[in-house]
Amino acid sequence: MKKQLIECVPNISEGRDRDKINTIAHSVEQIEGVKLLDIDPGKATNRTVITFVGTPQKVIEAAFILIKTAAELIDMSKHTGAHPRFGATDVCPLVPIAGISLEETAQYAQKLGERVGKELGIPVYLYEKAAREAKRQNLANCRSGEYEGLKEKLANPAWQPDFGPSEFNDSVKTTGATAISARDFLIAYNVNLNTTSVRRANAVAFDIREAGRVKRIDHPITGKKALDAAGNPIRIPGKLKAVKGIGWYIEEYGIAQISYNLTNISITSMHEAFDASCKAAAKRGMRVTGSELIGLIPLKAMLDAADYYLKKQNRSLGIAESEKIKIAIRSLGLDDLKPFNPNEKIIEYVLEGGKKQLVDLSLKAFADETAGESMAPGGGSIAAYVGALGVALGTMVANLSAHKRGWDDRWESFSDWAVKGQTYKNTLMALVDEDTHAFNKIIEAFRLPKTTDAEKNIRSKAVEAATKYATEIPFKVMETAYQSMAVMQAMLKDGLQNSLSDAGVGILCAKTAVTGAYFNVRINAKDIKDRAFAEDIIAKAEAIYNKALKIEADTVKHITTKL
Repeated sequence: MKKQLIECVPNISEGRDRDKINTIAHSVEQIEGVKLLDIDPGKATNRTVITFVGTPQKVIEAAFILIKTAAELIDMSKHTGAHPRFGATDVCPLVPIAGISLEETAQYAQKLGERVGKELGIPVYLYEKAAREAKRQNLANCRSGEYEGLKEKLANPAWQPDFGPSEFNDSVKTTGATAISARDFLIAYNVNLNTTSVRRANAVAFDIREAGRVKRIDHPITGKKALDAAGNPIRIPGKLKAVKGIGWYIEEYGIAQISYNLTNISITSMHEAFDASCKAAAKRGMRVTGSELIGLIPLKAMLDAADYYLKKQNRSLGIAESEKIKIAIRSLGLDDLKPFNPNEKIIEYVLEGGKKQLVDLSLKAFADETAGESMAPGGGSIAAYVGALGVALGTMVANLSAHKRGWDDRWESFSDWAVKGQTYKNTLMALVDEDTHAFNKIIEAFRLPKTTDAEKNIRSKAVEAATKYATEIPFKVMETAYQSMAVMQAMLKDGLQNSLSDAGVGILCAKTAVTGAYFNVRINAKDIKDRAFAEDIIAKAEAIYNKALKIEADTVKHITTKL
């Protein structure tokens, strides 16, 4: 079963005292298996966004400790800041990341809320997917009146907390209330303007956000509110769905910003919000100078932004991931106010931090590692790496062709080939390490105890399973390297003819990868006891091997003719 992971993103009402912030944030590390991903303080807002991840039960245990620690260190009666707030831990959303649904995550949010209310005596409001009534789904409703209006809110029968005390006692006076939720991945995203006017920043926010602005009669600002038949204000909707936004002034940077919450990035992406803000600001005589990401972001959101701007420039999408990240940062101006470090801001990169992979080594270090006394990395890993180099050459030719002067009408076709090449390359690079992992699984299986008959049976099954896996990985290398030949073949036929030899070398590398992996399939398959499985995979491997040989021969003949 796939491991369940959820993210927790508590926002605490302290952004200036670094000692308090660190004590609160690092309190989650008391729970083994919980990984603290990010601490993002804001002086002007006097608010810090903390991000950590783990399995559901461990995350809510860590969240409870964080809320308790924040309640002990933050006095809401003395708090001031630019951001709406009503508690020491103002909000504590849980976000499904892997192997768990939003509905299941909501159950954990409710469980956390009940414990916080009962054991800590903090009023808890459940919102978004965890809400128990429709009017509480919107955080703004739950937090209306903020801390200053909390005493009156708690006394209102319609706004009794879901858990915890309903009176503004001495304890609540310092802790305030906490809103707990389960929600989809939300991006807190600020757009920077070349103005200090909050009113003008708000005007842009109202243009863009889904809620828009209240319609007024006679004058758009000072006019009387237009009402519907029921007496409710009529609203003029904004341009983008799943977007909340307000304008504010950030004294720390001396600028006004539009502060957005992108509540569903599959509906409205970061780059769509940025571009729409640029257009709306320009109409009002302002200029967007960049943007600011609060907290962490999924890798896909950054890659989507890069692809969006590459398409606008009629540029190939088949470039390296690292280059795409640079393009996204520059296009969105994410380093306008302070440096943007992808390794600290992109969730996948943070989770991968510290893991040693063969593909992260330098060329020299990789060669030295291979030449060492250890049996891994061996031929399978080298075959995968050679295959990755081969298709990288084919991808290079595709990108060069997409950028060739006079071929502007063909850039999309070459871009498609480059994207395919990058996909093959990434798969083969992952297989470099996976082949070594597969070999290590065999070693681990052979090290299992074999004293009793039961232990011998377990060990035998583990060795068989590991050997099958160690045969399947080089077969995957064969399949991928063979499929990647299509990229080089297309470039030989239609790409830059000045790069004919590059595409040819790519074919030779791919064929070498196929051959090397074929040898590994055969040597590992001979030890598999399930002979039907072994013979089937050998037959499929031989078919791929023979087809790769033919492509190599055809390529050599073609290039010899052309040169």
